[in-house]
Amino acid sequence: MWVPEFARRYLVEHGMNYSYEDLLTIAKGQLRLEDETVDDSQKINAKKPVFIDTDMYVMKVWCEFVFQRCHQFIIDQIVERRYDLYLLCNIDLPWTFDPLREYPSEEPRRILYRMYKDILINQSTPWVEISGDSSTRLQTAINTVQSLT
Repeated sequence: MWVPEFARRYLVEHGMNYSYEDLLTIAKGQLRLEDETVDDSQKINAKKPVFIDTDMYVMKVWCEFVFQRCHQFIIDQIVERRYDLYLLCNIDLPWTFDPLREYPSEEPRRILYRMYKDILINQSTPWVEISGDSSTRLQTAINTVQSLT
């Protein structure tokens, strides 16, 4: 199962001129969707993986990159929540336009990628870097997820 990204819904509804406080609202909405999806998954079949596009590490990086600070609530949730695996997408594919996607320039993308990678290196959950063309990325992700079962 896949957890929908709350941020996308929020930004479509409220626009891209978001504030620091909006990021806390987005974080809480994302966690609510995550909890609902995990609950639904367990009711259906506990053996199916749940894929989460945006967790609190993403919210932490977003807060720090844009506002140079992070809500304590987000930090607390990072400590509390546990996941089985992270897939870190490299920036080796060209940026593609999306009305909600920021930072088309390569330098901010590099900075953000390094921030995410640094977080993953310094925590205990297994992670793998996803790079290459679309089919290689997909196969790497599938093989990595299947190795957990």
